[in-house]
Amino acid sequence: MRLDTMSVLPNIVTWIPWTLTAAITSLIACYLLWKTTRNKRLIDQIPGYVDWPLIGDILHFPPNLEGMRKLLIAESEKVRDKGLFKLKILEMPWIFIFSPGNVEKLLSSNKHIEKSWEYYPLYPWLGRGLLTSSGDAWRARRHMLTPSFHFSILKDFSGSINDHAGFLVDKLRREHCDTGEQFDIFSPITLSTLDIICSTAMGVDIGALDRGDSEYIKALFVIKEVTAMRTRNPLNTFDFFYNNTRNGRKCNHSIQIVHDFAYKVIREKRSLKEAGEGPSQGNRRPFLDLLLDCRDEHGNPLTDKEIREEVDTFMFEGHDTTASAISFTIFLLGAHQDIQKQCQAELDEIIGSSLSISNADLSKMTYLDWCIKEALRIFPTVPFFGRKLKEEITFGDYSVPKGTAIFLHTTSLHRDPAIFPEPEKFDPTRFSPENCLKRSPFAYVPFSAGPRNCIGQKFAMMELKVILAKMLTAFNIESVVKQADLRVEDALVLQPCDGIKIKLTSRNVY
Repeated sequence: MRLDTMSVLPNIVTWIPWTLTAAITSLIACYLLWKTTRNKRLIDQIPGYVDWPLIGDILHFPPNLEGMRKLLIAESEKVRDKGLFKLKILEMPWIFIFSPGNVEKLLSSNKHIEKSWEYYPLYPWLGRGLLTSSGDAWRARRHMLTPSFHFSILKDFSGSINDHAGFLVDKLRREHCDTGEQFDIFSPITLSTLDIICSTAMGVDIGALDRGDSEYIKALFVIKEVTAMRTRNPLNTFDFFYNNTRNGRKCNHSIQIVHDFAYKVIREKRSLKEAGEGPSQGNRRPFLDLLLDCRDEHGNPLTDKEIREEVDTFMFEGHDTTASAISFTIFLLGAHQDIQKQCQAELDEIIGSSLSISNADLSKMTYLDWCIKEALRIFPTVPFFGRKLKEEITFGDYSVPKGTAIFLHTTSLHRDPAIFPEPEKFDPTRFSPENCLKRSPFAYVPFSAGPRNCIGQKFAMMELKVILAKMLTAFNIESVVKQADLRVEDALVLQPCDGIKIKLTSRNVY
């Protein structure tokens, strides 16, 4: 029997208004029901905008991430004494906390360790690795991986980091030093940290700094860019809708490329191990080799998929955050020549003209350490950490219901003028031992804190010090833009809107 399309079409058109009416009626009914609940009353008591029914606070939201960052900072300053505020996307509340007491209550808890749904866009890429997993699965994985980040193992990576930092300095000397021209340091730093994490995490050389156009590198940058875009649109939360968009298809294709590359390396390493050939880099065992040795509580090894999840997590967390931290530290030192000179004087005394920086050298770099920590205070690379509450929690006079998404807003926490006077001022002495003793450890948490603190923070600090020490020994750095004029945005990690423009001149100390 042939279907007469022309006869069916009017019936479909007739049903459209009824369908829309039913959907709107159902939405209003759900709102009226939600409006009468205790959870709704608790949320509405928290400081924030007087939101509109159904649409929440979205009319207040700026059109870009730079504007959103400024909004969050401004809202926190309005209610600094409360230590929290709320924003609503439609009727979904986001609670932001930024006082040391509130931060300690959340991060020190062993119950509130589940990541909020805002991490969901990372799942197709990272799976359920250490960053995104929760509950018993996270605890088991954390327990299993912690020994791989022991200092006795991390110190073996300093050789690889030194090598790549040297390549970076040589490239900058050839292409930018003493030219009198400004350039964006953020790009080469990002490519160099990508080389370092590929070498230390997987034991492979991708040559990102010299030829950053491989299929794998391009795919990584597509994933980061499109995933950040996905988080800005609530409609993209739904996989069916997102996967059928141009960006969704583009991102999924890139994820497949990255996964295939990781699986290829994993299988090659596993074959070498089974053949008794051992690590391919002598005594420098990449994380991947260590993961092949990991066993769960039942003595079972990690599967290829589980190893791939952790390798991808290392790739994401191990180069983007580090590149951001290095770049913003360079910017601040370039904008404050007196502080830069103090760093250089310390480094000249410690390493002189040595081409290699030892772990013993790193431990002596006290003033550089303060500078890095101060840069992470002003420009925290992870602007917020999200949790989904497992049970109701009280912050001062306010109760937040179970299941609510709550965010530690690192940027606002680090700018409390009562704890850090003149919070915009770059003052490394804030991190002298005597000044650190005066404040709560939860007043400064660039690597998070508590049970879910960053497992790789010692590795990150090692990489930061080596690269910065190499650059400061070789060059004088001048920032082109003033600190007050630098435009930044909260993407997956903190990043500059227009790059970080600097000029380099040779020091010629030796």
